Amino acid sequence: MDFETRAIHAGQEPDPATGAVTVPIYATSTFAQEAVGRHKGYEYSRSGNPTRRALEECLASLEGATHGFAFASGMAAAATATELLRPGDRVLAVSDVYGGTHRLFTKVLQPKGYHFDTIGSEAVTTLLDGALVRPTRMLWLESPTNPLLSIVDIARAAATAHARGTLVVVDNTFATPYLQRPLELGADLVLHSTTKYLGGHSDVVGGFLGTRDAELAERLAFLQNSLGAVAGPFDSWLVLRGLKTLAVRMQQQCANARAVVARLRDHPQVASVLYPGLPDHPGHAVAARQMSDFGAMVSFRARSEAAALRIVAATRLFTLAESLGGVESLVEHPLRMTHASTADSPHAVPADLVRLSVGLESGRDLVADLGRALDGAWG
Repeated sequence: MDFETRAIHAGQEPDPATGAVTVPIYATSTFAQEAVGRHKGYEYSRSGNPTRRALEECLASLEGATHGFAFASGMAAAATATELLRPGDRVLAVSDVYGGTHRLFTKVLQPKGYHFDTIGSEAVTTLLDGALVRPTRMLWLESPTNPLLSIVDIARAAATAHARGTLVVVDNTFATPYLQRPLELGADLVLHSTTKYLGGHSDVVGGFLGTRDAELAERLAFLQNSLGAVAGPFDSWLVLRGLKTLAVRMQQQCANARAVVARLRDHPQVASVLYPGLPDHPGHAVAARQMSDFGAMVSFRARSEAAALRIVAATRLFTLAESLGGVESLVEHPLRMTHASTADSPHAVPADLVRLSVGLESGRDLVADLGRALDGAWG
């Protein structure tokens, strides 16, 4: 079945008890057993819940995974993935990584004896093998990266890492499985904040891990149950609802992003536009090969930090807020918002950077709103 069909039907057969077309919200903590150890597949909702299971099956199908695990947040999924490590293990991550991920590694794991190093996204292509000479348990990638929208050649990186016995994790939140499927490119684990495009309506927080590796899946199932940071039934239901329209949302949001990029490229207040769909973007050729479109996240550098702050304060349709991927357009200043945890590190994002999450409003209205904010940014 095609992607759009699986998004609506995978793991979501009509309810056998009532015929309900939509998966019910199984708001229960426990399940009756016919006898000790004999039940209908569910015992306790931390260990398994039918609504969560439907989400896990559907999203696994969309990512080309054989096993899926839904969590209470993207960071809960990330933290669970790091439980595959042991103190003393080394993680190599792309340097332009989400601020929360950077915080997890540097503030939580490093003090416990884990080793964390970074590599530039462009260096992944040319220098990764040398960077992995030192034993490395896990390679942590994003593509496109957050917030600089750099591109990593996932297939090449995975082949290099596997030759060194290194596990490959790809955060696919920005691209979504509609545009890119890292497991098909050789990754071992795919990660999502389902809060973003998969939920799609800024009304839920969640996370996901998917894999094709049975041994990894067995370990993740144990960790999901043991750590307990599971997605609740209502949150799972909300993400399932979002998945049904993911394809059509991404199509329109990508189209709107192209219109926004064209406006930004023409404005004198914009020093540079960071978008992999531009032919002069360093990762354009790789993105064109491994993605079906270039996404709806757009970043740009203003003429100064002061100008960037004036721009993010002046938009009206682009709401000043953290997060991304909802139907509404958002704008933020990464250094002071989502990536504040990197401010004192060598990988701090530029102070003049503005990040846009382009939503589903009229593309013409979004361009006009952004144009007004840019016109008023002169200092």
